[in-house]
Amino acid sequence: MNERAFGAIIQIGDILVSEEVICEYFACDYTACKGRCCVEGDGGAPLGEEEPEQLERAYDAYAPLMSEEGRSAVAREGFFTVDRDGDLVTPLCPSDGACAYLHRDPSGACLCSIELCFEKGLCRWRKPASCSLYPIRLTPLSSGGVALNLHRWDICSAAYEKGRREGVRVYEFLRGPLSERFGTEFWEALDAAARHLEIE
Repeated sequence: MNERAFGAIIQIGDILVSEEVICEYFACDYTACKGRCCVEGDGGAPLGEEEPEQLERAYDAYAPLMSEEGRSAVAREGFFTVDRDGDLVTPLCPSDGACAYLHRDPSGACLCSIELCFEKGLCRWRKPASCSLYPIRLTPLSSGGVALNLHRWDICSAAYEKGRREGVRVYEFLRGPLSERFGTEFWEALDAAARHLEIE
């Protein structure tokens, strides 16, 4: 696989990766945030064009893990909504703006009902890419490729601190989701590019 570095951009096939993805440190610190990303924000989680169908297909498996308000939101609005920018996003609960697919454990911590279902082996789909790949955001390119950029959110400040303490880079933390989405060969090429840039 061909990779070339253009300043702050690494190209692997038709995928462009921001240098921040391989240089910045990040390791999700759930004990610090308790899943606040599932509740806070300006809108629902971004969805790819194929993901509403995946949400619908797996719904019977993960719906029992959702809140009653979340199920009502899906029944009322469907498996996705369109935000003010015209993008597909997950529906929200009207009471607090939480993602409709949220699961709260007895302590009040926030988890993804789809992810929990996946971990139990009850569905094959993990969750939307914008969630599993966070803090990376995917941007479709007019060429047909995709750009991977780092998204910064103040509620994840503890994750950046933990990543620095433990020496874990963003792309290393996301090895599993990146490999699932783009293939093991892509991740290995990205790792090689990262090591090459660090040597320089």
